[in-house]
Amino acid sequence: MKKLLFFAGLLISFMTATAQQAVLIRNVEIFNGVDEKTFQGNVLVENHLISKVSGDPIDVSALPDVTIIDGQGLFLMPGLIDAHVHTMMESMPLQQALVSEISFISLFAAHSAEKQLMRGFTTVRDMGGNPFALKRAIDGGLAKGPRIYPSGAMISQTGGHGDFRMPTDVPPMLCGALTYMESSGMAAIADGHDEVLRKTREQLRKGASQIKLAAGGGVSSDYDPLDVAQYTTEEFKAAVAAAENWGTYVTVHAYTPKAIRTAIEAGVRCVEHGQLADAGIAKLMADRGVWWCLQVFLDDEDVTPFPEGSENRAKQIEMTRGTVTAYQLAKKYKVKTAWGSDCLFDARLAARQGAQLVKLTHWYTPYEVLKMATSTNAELLALSGPRNPYPHKLGVIESGAYADLILVKGSTLENIHLIEDPKANFLLIMKDGVIYKNHMDRAAE
Repeated sequence: MKKLLFFAGLLISFMTATAQQAVLIRNVEIFNGVDEKTFQGNVLVENHLISKVSGDPIDVSALPDVTIIDGQGLFLMPGLIDAHVHTMMESMPLQQALVSEISFISLFAAHSAEKQLMRGFTTVRDMGGNPFALKRAIDGGLAKGPRIYPSGAMISQTGGHGDFRMPTDVPPMLCGALTYMESSGMAAIADGHDEVLRKTREQLRKGASQIKLAAGGGVSSDYDPLDVAQYTTEEFKAAVAAAENWGTYVTVHAYTPKAIRTAIEAGVRCVEHGQLADAGIAKLMADRGVWWCLQVFLDDEDVTPFPEGSENRAKQIEMTRGTVTAYQLAKKYKVKTAWGSDCLFDARLAARQGAQLVKLTHWYTPYEVLKMATSTNAELLALSGPRNPYPHKLGVIESGAYADLILVKGSTLENIHLIEDPKANFLLIMKDGVIYKNHMDRAAE
């Protein structure tokens, strides 16, 4: 017991040592994450929260220990939010992930998470994997990265989008032994009402802030054509009931109208992707208040490389052709729209996370893009209700919100392409009141 208390004390001391007591950022142009109009002002951060935002000078003479940063009139914005990531798998190649131990995957993911934070993404919603240990390490100051809203393993039917088992793993052994990817919490295969109910409860037990199911075929999965609808209404209802009992919600991977409609009729509150949706589905989502978390999947330089002529490539081409229509429908029917990058198994693409966000300007103004990636995405995260692991406001610069701030070498409202090169253009990155990057000495360069 004494040893346990000793190590607990060390952890508490470490966490306390990493917290900033007070930081005053003065003389900045503030985009608060909500309003298109900016204003010149000052921001005071105490511990991990924004304590004051003012157009007038802020008196800090009564505070015992304050770090003062002269913003030199530069552009201050909230930390960016990516509503669809796979923290454990964004940069590791698929074949390596399938044969690696979870301990190595976690160490690899921690390295990637720090890079993501340094791209200005201070919060992410994880849409499948086992990021619970990484989340705990980041929250405790043992690793650097964005705050994570974890779904846990994506729950998939046999042969569904989340079934990455080897062909010889089916049928399963009579003893009920799980594959390593399942036992390590990276995947969850469930068939029938009772299994879906149990797997949902398992993710909630681990600390999931929301639940993710595969409702239809996927591009990267090998067993399911894109048009396949997965899970029945009753199976979806099992997951929805379990999530609602915990005060949170279910989201689904889906592309086609049938897959989306079945999920929505069962009470699902968010759809990921949906590139093949039609007008009827867009109207249904708008009428039911269902969120649409879309990705800018285009057949361009950032497309995930699949061999030409392969089934995966054919599915990819079909899906990317629907992206333009999907965004047009989302705007026409005023569906609640969020943005996520959904980078998988590709370190090169992960490094272009900000560039993926900028592609939204095909359909939205720079202001609309920035608002979506800050305060709007934060609204989606808040759907997790009492399961929200971070109860203060996100995606905004206002009193009482988390101190997640980026100081940019230029206005991203006037030149949103600055986000594409965070190394050069993000001079200061703060998350939770802690400064992770401060290159203000280069502001004049």
